[in-house]
Amino acid sequence: MHSLVSTWVGYVSLICFLLAYSLVVLEEKIHMRKSKPVILIGCLMWALIGIYEKQHGGGHAHEFVTELIAEIGELFFFLLVAMTYINTLDERNIFKALRARLLRRGFGFRKLFWATGLITFLLSPMADNLTSALLMATVAMACGGGNRAFIVPAFVNIVIAANAGGAWSPFGDITTLMVWTTGKVHTLEFLYLMIPSIVNWLVPALIMFPFIPNEKPDGAQEVIELKPGAKVIVGLGISTIATAVCFHQFLHLPPFLGMMLGLGLLMFWGYYLKRWGEREFLQKLGVDKDRRSHPRFDIFKKVEGVEFDTLLFFFGVLTAVGALQYLGHLALVSHILYDTIGPTISNIIVGILSAVVDNIPVMYAVLKMDPSMGLDEWLLITLTTGVGGSLLSVGSAAGVAVMGVDRKNYTFMTHLKWTPAIFAGYAASIIAWYLVTMGLR
Repeated sequence: MHSLVSTWVGYVSLICFLLAYSLVVLEEKIHMRKSKPVILIGCLMWALIGIYEKQHGGGHAHEFVTELIAEIGELFFFLLVAMTYINTLDERNIFKALRARLLRRGFGFRKLFWATGLITFLLSPMADNLTSALLMATVAMACGGGNRAFIVPAFVNIVIAANAGGAWSPFGDITTLMVWTTGKVHTLEFLYLMIPSIVNWLVPALIMFPFIPNEKPDGAQEVIELKPGAKVIVGLGISTIATAVCFHQFLHLPPFLGMMLGLGLLMFWGYYLKRWGEREFLQKLGVDKDRRSHPRFDIFKKVEGVEFDTLLFFFGVLTAVGALQYLGHLALVSHILYDTIGPTISNIIVGILSAVVDNIPVMYAVLKMDPSMGLDEWLLITLTTGVGGSLLSVGSAAGVAVMGVDRKNYTFMTHLKWTPAIFAGYAASIIAWYLVTMGLR
């Protein structure tokens, strides 16, 4: 199909997209959820394409949208299950118990700096970077006792660790999930990014460490008890991820089917908890006669608690970027970037760009451009879009979430002071990528 970039629909659609994205960037200022403008504009762009094709005849917009919604649907259901599991684990007190245990250990600020960073890095590949960062920032906040000298570098460290940890796992970030489901990088090939990701976290952490106060916070003795079935749900969560990998690797079926299978198992376990599993727990609370008067476990409440703003933003962005691809804008950008200055420099620039523009549309645009790159370069773009967002506090979902934990101490400007250290980690991780992937060229 010929390019529609220089037609009226090409110009109007691009203006619409830029307008919608301006509203997304200004979300914190105007208090409008980011999903609203992108859903409206994404669908409007396709309406304009439909009008243009009706006027001029030809085109294959319907077939294109049918393929597009299949891609969006796969990722949508995958994320729905992952978020439901996270909500369920949270409700069963898994994360609160982890926080209480860290607080009881009585660590000093310097040990807490490393403990929160390391746990975030290890948790992020499984639980996703947003959840990991939010959880550990809450821990650091509880331990910090309002000490700004500890809280700011600890929060910066947590954001970097969350994004770096998420970059070497198909489940650590939406962008890595997109790369995995499109088959650009296979499951075990993500392990090439483990060392660059560790370097990306460790370099800024080592730079920040001397600035952490060598003091001890007041200890807390809170004890959090796990609710019934919590450990089984952890096991179900791990087996669900394993099932998704098996569907993808061995059965050559979309991984979301494996995730939905895991959701089905969680629903049956939820039924058991609701009917019989919580009896002893409720008796301990003194609810021994009419248990119906006490709220019981309900899996659909966990589904309700899913962050639908994120899921609908995801739908809107992918719909809008799909329209830009159909019109020919992405092919033009791909030619300017990848055909002119080469993939390595382009991928590094795209990574830095993802600190300003959300990494989801950036990565989706690159996937839709589909530049001719080997595995080594697809690994690089996966790394840079994953960790590039750490450069600014608003550059990643993890950073934006952590800003909400302590708006007084951790702000855009306090994060910006550490950007040179973060950039040093970004550069070092690219050098590590070069050394690790030398054999792939």
